[in-house]
Amino acid sequence: MIHAEGPLLSVDIGSRETTEEKIDDVLESFVGGRGVGTKLAHDRIPFDADPLGPDNSLVFAAGPLQTSMMSYTGRLSCTGLSPLTDGLLSSNAGGFMSRPFVDTGYSAIEITGASDELVGVHVTDEGVEFEPVPDLEEATVEETTDYVGESAGLDKEHTAVVGPAGDNEVRFAAIITSGSRAFGRGGLGAVLGAKNVKFLTVDGDSRPEIEGLDDELVREIHREASESGSPMKDAGTVSVSDYANAVGALPTKYFQELSYDAVDDIGSAAVIEHKYKKGTCSSCAFACKLPTRDEESGLETEGPEYETMMSFGSNALVDDFVAIMKSNELCDQYGLDTISCGDAVAAYLAANDEFGNADLIHELVEKIAYREGVGDTLAEGIDRFHDELGVENWTMKGMEFAAHDGRTLNGQGLSFATSNRGADHMYAEMYQLEYPLVAPEQALDSDGVEGKSERLVEMENKNAVHDSGVLCKFAFSSMTHERYARLFDADWETLMDVGGRIVELERHFNNQRGFDRSDDADLPYELEGLDAELSNYYERRGWNDDGTVPDGAVGGSGAAPADD
Repeated sequence: MIHAEGPLLSVDIGSRETTEEKIDDVLESFVGGRGVGTKLAHDRIPFDADPLGPDNSLVFAAGPLQTSMMSYTGRLSCTGLSPLTDGLLSSNAGGFMSRPFVDTGYSAIEITGASDELVGVHVTDEGVEFEPVPDLEEATVEETTDYVGESAGLDKEHTAVVGPAGDNEVRFAAIITSGSRAFGRGGLGAVLGAKNVKFLTVDGDSRPEIEGLDDELVREIHREASESGSPMKDAGTVSVSDYANAVGALPTKYFQELSYDAVDDIGSAAVIEHKYKKGTCSSCAFACKLPTRDEESGLETEGPEYETMMSFGSNALVDDFVAIMKSNELCDQYGLDTISCGDAVAAYLAANDEFGNADLIHELVEKIAYREGVGDTLAEGIDRFHDELGVENWTMKGMEFAAHDGRTLNGQGLSFATSNRGADHMYAEMYQLEYPLVAPEQALDSDGVEGKSERLVEMENKNAVHDSGVLCKFAFSSMTHERYARLFDADWETLMDVGGRIVELERHFNNQRGFDRSDDADLPYELEGLDAELSNYYERRGWNDDGTVPDGAVGGSGAAPADD
C-alpha cells in the first residue's frame, strides 16, 4: 500500500526539546494524514487530558500524494483533542503549505507541552528553532504572516498561525495557513494558542520519494481537473445554494426555517459577480477558490464558501453579500471557524431579536476573538452558553451544525448523529447522495434513515482514507473504486479496512472520555427510525449496542460485515 514516508518529529514546547523517531509501522498501516494523526494521537494523548492543557498534542501530517504534483493534493491534516467537542478530532486545510511540509522530510510533526512565553516554531530539514515573539500577542493572521515574511524570509505558504482567537483560547479558534485557508472545525487553534505557539513554519529540501505512485493516473486526474466544467469552478461550494434552498435543506433564522427567500442575493450569482480572479491550492488545476472583491468599499476576501453563506447569511437573516464577505474576512484575520462562529452569533441574534443586524454581527465577531463582554460567553460555543441565552442547543457532540439540513436530508441527519466529530458535514457527506450530487445509480432517497447504515459506513471509511491521502473532497468526481486501488496500490476492501480502523480509533478514544450511544442519539430534532438504525450501524461496525468499541477490538477491521 502506498503511504507517506519519513520520521515523526516531536516538539516539546515547554522543554524546547525535539526528538525524531521512525514510525514506519504506523505509516504502512494508516497511509498518512488523518490516519497517521489519529493513530499517534490515540496512543500518545492521555485519555483524561485537558484539551487546553500541556498533555494534549497536535499532530500535523501529510500523506503520500503531497510528494506528487497531482491536482486535489494541496492539503495537510491536523489532529488533536478538541476543546469544543472534548473528543479526538482531525481537520485538514488546503492552500500551499503541504509541499513545504513534505520538504522538511518529516511525515508528521507533533506539537506537545506548553511554553511559558509566546513563541514561533521554525521547522526545517536541518533542525528546529524556537523564536520568542511577545510582541505578536493578539496579532492578526495578516500581521503575523507579514512578520514571518520580514523576519524569516518565508511567505504565508510556509506558515500556519493563530490569530487573536487562538491566543484567547476561543473554543472554535482555527489555525490559518496560506493567509486564508483554515484548519477550521473543532478549535485546534485554541490548542495551539494554549501552548503559547503563535506560528509554525516549515521549509527544507528533503522531500521523500514515494515509490510505486501511478504516474499515469496522476497525470490523468490532473488533466481531468484542468478540463472539468464543474460549476464549483465558478462559485465554489456556494454553487449548491440554490438547490439546497429549493429542496428545503438550507438552515435559516437560527435553524427555525429551512429556506431563505433572499438566497439569490447571497448565493452563487453574488459570488460570481464579486469574484475577480481564479484561486487554487498547491499544484491543483481545478481552481475552485473564490477571491472576491467589492469594488465600492475595496473589501477583499477569499469566499465565502457555502457553509459561511449559511452561518453568516441565511441563519442570521443577512441578505447583504458584502456584509457576509466582511464576516468571512474578520474570521480569517482573527482565526475563527466561520461555521461555529456564525452559528454562535446567530444564536445571540435569536435571543435578542436582532436578526439581520450586520453591524452587530461584525462587532460580535471581534468581541468573540478578544473575549470581550458578551464575546467571552459566545466564545465558549453554543453547547456551553445556550441555557444562559435561552436558545435551543443546535450542536451535536458540542459542535455547531453545518448546512445540508438533516431534517430534509435524513441520511445526512443520521451521519451527523454517528460522526465522531459531531455536527460536521464532511465526515461522511451523505448529503451528496441525497440531493443528489452524484450519478442516479449512486443516489439515495432523502426520506428516512432505514437501511442507510451500509452506505454510511462506506462513506465514513472512504472519507477517512481520502483524508489520509490527503485529498480534497472535490476529487471524488475523479475517484472510482478502481482509481483508489491504483492510487494507493491496494484493493478496495483493504482501503475500507484502513478507513474503518481510523474511525474505530476515534470512537475508542472518545469512548474513554465518556462518549456513547446517548451522544449519537442527541440530535436537536426527531428522525423517525433513528434508534433502530443506530443499532444497525453499530452492528455493522462490530461495536457494542451502546455505541462503544468492544474491549480488545481496537485496531481490528472496523469494516462492515458481509450482508447476510
